[in-house]
Amino acid sequence: MKEYKRKQLLERVGREAATIGADIPEQIEVQGETLELQQFVFEIKRRETVPAEQRERVDEAKRNLRRERNERLELLEDGEISHEKGEALANSIIGIDRALDALEQLDAGDIESEAARQEAADQKRWMNFLQQALGHDDGSPRRGSL
Repeated sequence: MKEYKRKQLLERVGREAATIGADIPEQIEVQGETLELQQFVFEIKRRETVPAEQRERVDEAKRNLRRERNERLELLEDGEISHEKGEALANSIIGIDRALDALEQLDAGDIESEAARQEAADQKRWMNFLQQALGHDDGSPRRGSL
């Protein structure tokens, strides 16, 4: 795959809004096992809260999904792959992110913790915007600027 195509795919995966409108994959292979991901997420989300007996299962699924996401991202970043394989990887990473977002929302049981998370996300977006606007993409301050 050409490097500029790889960068486009990585940028797409890294977008904050990448999961908006994205579908959770019906099935996904995670750590060598096929997981009915869409069914699992919808089954868990149907409940108001995750029962204690399901909490360990959900936490393990989230850990495995994060691990799989990181492996796929690493392959997309550094692997010798075709553009088609890169597209498939990018789509699967976005699908995993969508599933993780849905599962993470289950943990937002109380309004205060959700508000704090949103405020932190807003601050992060604002700082990223300021860094980009001021030409500080790498996050390090530059002497003589401002």
